Amino acid sequence: MTDTDGAVILVSGGMDSATAVYEAMERGYEPYLLHTSYGQETEDRERECAEALAAEVDAADFRHVETRHLAAIGASSLTDDDIAVADADLDGEEVPTSYVPFRNANLLSMAVSYAEANDCGAVFIGAHSEDFSGYPDCRPAFFEAFQGVIDAGTKPDTDIDLVAPFVEHSKTDIAERGLELGVPYEITWSCYRAEAPACGTCDACAFRLQAFQRLGVEDPIEYAERPDYTEEDADAPT
Repeated sequence: MTDTDGAVILVSGGMDSATAVYEAMERGYEPYLLHTSYGQETEDRERECAEALAAEVDAADFRHVETRHLAAIGASSLTDDDIAVADADLDGEEVPTSYVPFRNANLLSMAVSYAEANDCGAVFIGAHSEDFSGYPDCRPAFFEAFQGVIDAGTKPDTDIDLVAPFVEHSKTDIAERGLELGVPYEITWSCYRAEAPACGTCDACAFRLQAFQRLGVEDPIEYAERPDYTEEDADAPT
């Protein structure tokens, strides 16, 4: 990597991708931010947060892309009004209804196109271990395989690294790292259900609140409810 290498970071508007932006910058990359709206319930708030983040870090570029085909395909509670967003199940082992079929392959493909067009040396994604326990396209094996797709499907002189810096980390690890890096979590959004206030009871809210609660730090965004998710830790076997 040179001192001027750019990195495309997939930004959802949430805390994981915001932390990935700051991680990429900490590693010396110039940030190019890519945000997508795909028909999710909170797409307006997510875009607002992604744009605020781009302004905060003075991104080299910010691109917003519509991917309505994912909503047309459906089969996810995030895009299909006929499927309710479920309450949090932090110990569940089934693929949750919020899974958008093969979403990350779609988003990463766009990110690689964007990176190749701008001679960027990396693509960052904020997926983490608590994601891949339920989402198949967040597993380390998926990212390893997708690196092969990048290598095979780009120009011979293109060299793009797919970086998932938190893939073996928990949400708590990410929050701790983000606090070290000064990530402005007050301009991020994670809730699957509402654009304001956050519900506090969907999976995304639960994992986020639990991370801050474990660190003894108050999550700076507004919630309709703030259950104590550290009770899950007390119930866990020692």
